[in-house]
Amino acid sequence: MSRTLTGGRDVHVVPFPQDTPPVAVDVLVVGAGPVGLSAAVELRGRGLNVAVVDKATEATLVRAGAMGHTPRVVEHFRRWGLLQRIRDEWTFPPEWNRGIRLITSLAGHDLGPDPVYSRTAQRKPSVEEALRRPQSALQKVFLDRLRELDVPVSGGWELRALQETEDGVLASVVRDGEERVVEARFIIGADGNRSTVRTLAGIERDGERATEKRYRLIVRTGDIADKVGPAPSGVNIVFNEKSSGFLAAVSHHDWRVYAGPFPLDHEPTESELIETAQASFGFDLDLELVSATVYYDASRIAQTFRRGRILLAGDAAHVRTPGGNLGEGFGDVVNLGWKLAAVLQNQASDGLLDSYDEERRRHNWRIADHALERSRRSRATLAELRAEGIPADDDVSEWAGERREKIRARLAAESVVAPGVTFDERYDQSRSIWYEAKPDEPEWDPAVYRDDPRPGHRAPNGLVDTYGSTLYDRIGAGFALVSLGDNRSLETSFSEAAERRGLGFTVIHLKDVPAGQLYQDAPYFLIRPDQHVAWRGEELPPGGAEAVFERVL
Repeated sequence: MSRTLTGGRDVHVVPFPQDTPPVAVDVLVVGAGPVGLSAAVELRGRGLNVAVVDKATEATLVRAGAMGHTPRVVEHFRRWGLLQRIRDEWTFPPEWNRGIRLITSLAGHDLGPDPVYSRTAQRKPSVEEALRRPQSALQKVFLDRLRELDVPVSGGWELRALQETEDGVLASVVRDGEERVVEARFIIGADGNRSTVRTLAGIERDGERATEKRYRLIVRTGDIADKVGPAPSGVNIVFNEKSSGFLAAVSHHDWRVYAGPFPLDHEPTESELIETAQASFGFDLDLELVSATVYYDASRIAQTFRRGRILLAGDAAHVRTPGGNLGEGFGDVVNLGWKLAAVLQNQASDGLLDSYDEERRRHNWRIADHALERSRRSRATLAELRAEGIPADDDVSEWAGERREKIRARLAAESVVAPGVTFDERYDQSRSIWYEAKPDEPEWDPAVYRDDPRPGHRAPNGLVDTYGSTLYDRIGAGFALVSLGDNRSLETSFSEAAERRGLGFTVIHLKDVPAGQLYQDAPYFLIRPDQHVAWRGEELPPGGAEAVFERVL
């Protein structure tokens, strides 16, 4: 690992531990990507015995994976107690992050407002900010935490067979000809798009197949500070005649860039890919092609996220047009983690796990449909801009100036802000939510988010004191009753019902607290461990607090 003047890592290889898989475990996670490792962190934090296996032996910085993490994902990092560790694992200086710039090239012209100074003054739905860190940085942090928690992670072990029994699943894993059988109560398949777990479970996928393909490239540069300065913009979207899509720093000398589209049967040469990448930078430079990953504008979502004792998460469950799928994988983990723990600790019936499929699969279809439509609109816009002409960077004619202004106006009309995608994580068809008789709520809209504490919605987050503590900090990893009322007996009923079930539970009084302003439609709200509203009301329903927990669990 080498370091530059500013301290960032230019080479980042994360070796997986070589632990021997255990004989028996509560949950076996297959896949040591960010989703699989975070699942192990989540489950171990809830007191379960968990182990991870992966056929790979290491993770590398220079793979063309997701780097951007939404404020919703950062909320999860914070609850896991790992946010600062993840922040510390930067691979290029954080001052390169200035929002997303729209440009003709890195050395060319801006096509949009300065993203740093164009934020609205409206209340943000989260106290957290978005964060950019490569997947390998997340994996390093998760692996360090799992080592502290004594969770075995077995790199180089490939899953070959699954056999479900009355009490669990027998997983056969192999390394260098050696076979071991792990007996697990449940299996989580977090092993990517070509999931072995999904295949062995016989779970098919639905969705639209792509008609063409594109590439995410990692290219390595020399020192380009003389062309773009010592602190260039780290996140950009390029629009020019030869290149389009993200140009994003991965390290000081590694950048992610997009190429294509290409016909499905076409294999582009390295020179074709390099030529596209050079156009994104906007000046002559030597580039080394480090990696090339094919991706498609398509949605492929598993027909179920649960089959018996086998559960799918992340890319094993859903792949779609790029843009946030890793974040949805973390959402899977947070939704599933407390439910698995409740079932294994005899706090809930096995049927609770069916709500994982009911909630997450419907949510992922919404996001996938939006992402595909957004990508198609972007491609159409680019085609129009190119048909009408995108001036070369060195064209300083009057026509070029006028044309760039028209392009800026065209792009400004194409809003890429989608707060509904980030925060409106509503579960509106679930056995684990106490719905109201007449919800009368607006339809899900990718471009709109309103703080909405209706049952099924993400509980609005806010400050509970003047020193920065948030409502989510107070909720922690258990259930919580948000109280704005004066009925202490109702609070006691919920506390006693939670205690009888062995649930983590707290009452949070928000009547005169800033976060309480977000909870005005009822005096009491039951929040699940995944920060979703499970019930709200003025008084207990027939059957009391026990009836509410019976529904939720």
